[in-house]
Amino acid sequence: RSVLETHGHDRLAALPRFISIGSALEVDLAGDINLEWRGARRVSSVGGAPDFIRGAAASRDGLAIIALPSTAGNGASRIVPQATGDWTKTGGRIAVVTEYGVARLKGLSTSAQGEALIAIAAPQHRTALAAALA
Repeated sequence: RSVLETHGHDRLAALPRFISIGSALEVDLAGDINLEWRGARRVSSVGGAPDFIRGAAASRDGLAIIALPSTAGNGASRIVPQATGDWTKTGGRIAVVTEYGVARLKGLSTSAQGEALIAIAAPQHRTALAAALA
């Protein structure tokens, strides 16, 4: 099938309870996601992620889920203070899952989104993230 059919916003949004599950390299405290970049090096592509996130957010009782470990292999937090570079804007319409829990961002204020993400970040990074949010 054509990508216009499989990734078409109207088609995806028309599916009741459409659930999109994907991953990201990083999530910032505003709920925006890095799908492509590790530092200055491009390691992936966005693929259909933005289409499926928007479709799930527009679906009746739909949900877009981003699942990722709280830290990278080098111990760095994958929940970061602020997006830099070419990130995918989600408008906070996602739920983020790490091994520490779930942050459902949809409908929360910007500061509440940040607090929810800090709560599911690796414990050793929470203080620095909270300071960045303040």
